[in-house]
Amino acid sequence: MQQSTALDILKTGHNVFLTGSAGSGKTYTLNQYIHYLRARRIAVAVTASTGIAATHMNGTTIHSWSGIGIKDELTERDLKNISGRRYLTDRMKETAVLIIDEISMLHAKQLDMVNEVLKHVRNSEAAFGGIQVVVAGDFFQLPPVGARGESNREKFAFMSAAWLAADFHICYLTEQHRQDDTQSGDTLNLDAILNQIREQSVTFDAIHALEATHAHDVDVNRTRLYTHNLNVNKINERELDALSSKPVVFNATDFGDSKLVETLKKNVRTSDELTLKIGAKVMFIKNNNELAVSNGTMGEIVAFESLKSNGKVDDEDKKDEAEQKLPVVKLNDGRRVRAEPEEWMIEDENGEVLASYSQVPLCLAWAITIHKSQGMTLDAAEIDLSKTFELGQGYVALSRLKSLEGLQLLGMNDMSLQLDPLARGADKRFKVLSSEAEEAYSMLDEASLKKTHDEFVLKSGGTLSQTIIDAYETMRKRRAEKSKAQEDKREKLGNQVTDQSDSTLIATKLLLEESLSIADIAQSRGLAQSTIMRHISELKKQDPSLKCDHLRPDDAIMLAVGNAYVAIKVANDPNDFNDDGSIKLKPIYEYLKEKVDYNTIRLALIFVTP
Repeated sequence: MQQSTALDILKTGHNVFLTGSAGSGKTYTLNQYIHYLRARRIAVAVTASTGIAATHMNGTTIHSWSGIGIKDELTERDLKNISGRRYLTDRMKETAVLIIDEISMLHAKQLDMVNEVLKHVRNSEAAFGGIQVVVAGDFFQLPPVGARGESNREKFAFMSAAWLAADFHICYLTEQHRQDDTQSGDTLNLDAILNQIREQSVTFDAIHALEATHAHDVDVNRTRLYTHNLNVNKINERELDALSSKPVVFNATDFGDSKLVETLKKNVRTSDELTLKIGAKVMFIKNNNELAVSNGTMGEIVAFESLKSNGKVDDEDKKDEAEQKLPVVKLNDGRRVRAEPEEWMIEDENGEVLASYSQVPLCLAWAITIHKSQGMTLDAAEIDLSKTFELGQGYVALSRLKSLEGLQLLGMNDMSLQLDPLARGADKRFKVLSSEAEEAYSMLDEASLKKTHDEFVLKSGGTLSQTIIDAYETMRKRRAEKSKAQEDKREKLGNQVTDQSDSTLIATKLLLEESLSIADIAQSRGLAQSTIMRHISELKKQDPSLKCDHLRPDDAIMLAVGNAYVAIKVANDPNDFNDDGSIKLKPIYEYLKEKVDYNTIRLALIFVTP
């Protein structure tokens, strides 16, 4: 199916599953539809199953959007708590279209939970509460993470009750837009090989073409993809040891229930003791909209900057060792950004922090696992499939590349080019259903199709005013031009470090002046609550008269936190302080004997500290 046909089907308002091979234009088609909806003022929620996929779509994770978080199941109490959060219920009631990208990585039970939440909040027995749901992805990608012993049949989203209830129209895109090598004579290109893998009809010629890449001398900035963490860790440690520069160690801090902290550590994929050197290849492991980096953005450590250096890069050994130094990363696009510590949290239904984990959001990246590579597009990669242990790993790794010229395949085993039989069977069925949908819509004349499109716009609370639509397109064009100008400016200032800019603080300040809560500001800006609190703290230092008294905790809490702050200052235990001299939150929490939650302490400190 062509993208234009898929767009016509999407505009009818039917639930749609948008699929196709890697590089077939799924994300492009989704973005076209999102612009169509926004131009007509239809409320659309853009989400994805993972952080990096959400960043590609300028959205959020479906877990965060729906309020299901990391839960495995929903109780009546969970549903009651979710419906009690106004910012959650308001957006779910207002949404007319929900988009979930990378659906293959969303567990079946999680899709069922999203369905359950929407039905409950919207007070409707219709699938997903009656809104249009558009899911996109390719089930030949690696399956979602599940419990030990779970089969793919139990994990794939298309096996869920919610999938059946949604009655998705299937749009299977067949155009190819990623692989850019051409096929000549008897020589197979990467696109043809990937299609053979999808059909599970891999020829000897295809295997020979892949094996021949072993002799390729790929770019020095290649990405190395391996199936096992053990291989990845060995390569990264060896490369780090080979650097002659001085190592700098970053120690993580944690707080709360030990089991929940361990859960966070597994999901974060970093280490309690992170050792970095100038010259180290690294990858960001957390999205940061302020720095325009995502979970998967790669670069190289070029310096370590002191927080007290006012933006000047400091890699001299003679500076005060007590000053906290943070890594400066030169990204692959040429920009330089400073990687400040990030915090991962698990909250209860009332928003109180049960556990947190803080560390510089980087990992070594001379090599990464194939699992981490999902969603990436690579110019060059060194891939080792000799220890493939999961169906689909080889396909995922190979489909990251644009051409065979950028591939150096070190080895394969018997499983490397195999796909999950259930996914294969489903894919064949999806193709048939897509053809049937295409044929059915081809029978509609242009006037009938436009009428259906317009009816959905009006039903969704949108507008058909051409003046409004044109105004949106004009604004979108200007925004694109402004974005291009900013990119050009960034290239010219490539050697300067991108830090928390005045503009992002001003954006938070404007929302603060509307007396919004921290949760509402975070939701509006698409940032973490901890980031918003950091903004407020910075703004408060700049302007002590900052309008934020509506956030101030009650007097009893302020007094308790103030007393704890003074007591810890007087005790002067080095273990209670961060490298920059600020007091850690954990000793204050322990001093108060857990009577005040973590977020409230953080908030109170904004008003307590000078």
